[in-house]
Amino acid sequence: MSQIEDAAREHKRRRGLERWRHALTYSLAGLRTAWAQAAFRTEIFIAALALPASFWLGQGWVEISLLAGSVMLVLIVELLNTGLEAAIDRIDRSWHDLSKQAKDVGSAAVLLSLLFCIAVWGAALWTRWG
Repeated sequence: MSQIEDAAREHKRRRGLERWRHALTYSLAGLRTAWAQAAFRTEIFIAALALPASFWLGQGWVEISLLAGSVMLVLIVELLNTGLEAAIDRIDRSWHDLSKQAKDVGSAAVLLSLLFCIAVWGAALWTRWG
């Protein structure tokens, strides 16, 4: 049995707070990995400004949730795209049409999440000051 299979089985045996602690460790490692990406760092900087601003701009919990949620959605989709790209690169770094398609689709998902975020914020700004 390989070391990876042993580690996976050990993780499945953990219960309660021990399992949560290990899951948190893996999640924080993922955030550190994503931090190496310039796009993620830029989005984090924007989120650090936009998330507090959502409480100021939003009028009621629904608007605040949409404003903050649209920002968080961008970060989530960026993380998924980074994971997808890493998995594809792990399989083979050489150029392949299917690899390109997968990476392009991941990039398109990030673009759509950004456009959604811009639309939500634009609508909120228009409603407040338009």
